[in-house]
Amino acid sequence: MTDTSTEANFIHSRGMKFPDDPTILRGRVRKLLRQNSYETKESEAALRVVREGDRVIELGGGVGYMSTLVASKRQVASVHSFEANPNLIPYICRVHAANGLSNAHVTNAILGPAPGKVDFHVRAQILSSSMTRFEGEDPPETHQIDVLDAAGVFAELNPTVLICDIEGAEVDLIPTLPLANLRAAIIELHPQWIGPEGVNKVFAAFMNAGLAYYHRGSHNKVVAFRREW
Repeated sequence: MTDTSTEANFIHSRGMKFPDDPTILRGRVRKLLRQNSYETKESEAALRVVREGDRVIELGGGVGYMSTLVASKRQVASVHSFEANPNLIPYICRVHAANGLSNAHVTNAILGPAPGKVDFHVRAQILSSSMTRFEGEDPPETHQIDVLDAAGVFAELNPTVLICDIEGAEVDLIPTLPLANLRAAIIELHPQWIGPEGVNKVFAAFMNAGLAYYHRGSHNKVVAFRREW
């Protein structure tokens, strides 16, 4: 499906189209998109790591940037994105449609070791929304979000590449995921929140699954892993 809106209604970034919705795209995000510099490190890592035919699972869909990038630039078999913020789901669907993608999908849920529900707090700065309540903040808009069984999702989708940016939750989630069948992974670490012990915990999970640090796809907090390189 292709979005038939006029070109003036879009922001163009790296050859991709993003509906110009000021309720979603604000401030720095708008500026970086226009400058082709949004998610630069993650984009460079993905374009180095993801190959034609890959089945990509993305944890943390954001505004649909990474799922659109890999689905449109690498002819992947599929991208399945899991995003906790319900207010972003319609926008991500619009982004996929605007770029004519049929191989990119989004689900309003997070993955975990067992199914259930979790509170997710939505903030005015939409990309700062999270499962964490900040001390002293006014009560945010809160939604109950589905937690899907990670093992079941991985078994169903059989992903070859993992892309993950979940604002510090990687320290608890990554070690619970069935990583053994992945060919590669790209993780944005948040050392300012998870500390050195958390970083080591994430690295250990990939090492135990047989994946090694991949220097060509890594830069600062964006870390790539590959089974062979």
